[in-house]
Amino acid sequence: MTSSATTAAPAPTAQATPAISLQGLGKSFGQVHAVHELDLDIRQGEFFSLLGPSGSGKTTVLRLIAGFELPTSGAILLGGKDVTRSAPFERNVNTVFQDYALFPHLTVAKNVEYGLKLHGVPAAKRKARVAAALEMIRLPHVADRLPSQLSGGQRQRVALARALVLRPEVLLLDEPLGALDKQLREQMQIELKQIQREVGITFVFVTHDQEEALTLSDRVAVFNEGKIQQVGSPEDLYQRPATEFVAGFLGSTNLIDGALAAALTGTEQLVSLRPERVRVGAPAEGEAGIAGVVAESVFTGPGRRLLVTPDGFPEHSLLAEVPHGAPGSSAARGERLELAWPREAAYAVPRD
Repeated sequence: MTSSATTAAPAPTAQATPAISLQGLGKSFGQVHAVHELDLDIRQGEFFSLLGPSGSGKTTVLRLIAGFELPTSGAILLGGKDVTRSAPFERNVNTVFQDYALFPHLTVAKNVEYGLKLHGVPAAKRKARVAAALEMIRLPHVADRLPSQLSGGQRQRVALARALVLRPEVLLLDEPLGALDKQLREQMQIELKQIQREVGITFVFVTHDQEEALTLSDRVAVFNEGKIQQVGSPEDLYQRPATEFVAGFLGSTNLIDGALAAALTGTEQLVSLRPERVRVGAPAEGEAGIAGVVAESVFTGPGRRLLVTPDGFPEHSLLAEVPHGAPGSSAARGERLELAWPREAAYAVPRD
């Protein structure tokens, strides 16, 4: 990739005018409230993900930003300009869909060039911008191929180039990696983040995949039932969940309350304890712990997942992720052992 084809992304700042500002945004379909009057600012130049289960409202929010749906209430500002009632073509945004929506009868170069022709860009400039876009996605050698002659990952990158060649202020991505297999999806996550940094524009990414959101994003908004549960950096959301839903939705966790929580933490308040913070062994200074019996032992490749029934609490279980080679990494069902974890790893969360 040549350095002349891209520019470095500016560091997102809270002081700049937000790339997107949603103010009291709501959307209803008849009696169904898909989005409940949410407020959200997305910063210039950041990779921002809308994360949540199916039906949580995240895709509706993306469609509202794009102009494919009109809100029932509230306002949408792009770069400080109110576009709430503007048509999609009047908004300087572009969208990449899961199915890529490439024209099957046009070559890769013609697909990428299509939007430039609609915008009246002269032929010489079109050619240069298409070449730069294909160089950016590292596919200049497929310019004359048809989409049917490309792999799924290549088609995804071509769809990305077609959107970016128009130089939008914001790029909206509606689960664009959902159709790829796991290995290719993980590869494309890295490439997508690199491209976003190079072009320096705001990406808004919709996904239901927690690992994908944590891997790609500068910040994430977690949705549930049309409302935002929490907005923050991936680390904040994972280590310091604001709600019971966020704690349970982002990765695996032990949600403990009542008598077991009192025995382990000294309070019956609900706590979240991530299984990778739990180790096999006697508690050291600054740690809490409990003994129990292994109810299930599953080999995962990098290690072993242990489900342990703690002594005195036969109706409960604790999940521990034990790395390969660590104590307990060969534990079998029925084996007695001790579990320990740093006291601060049991993070209190409010009930939903």
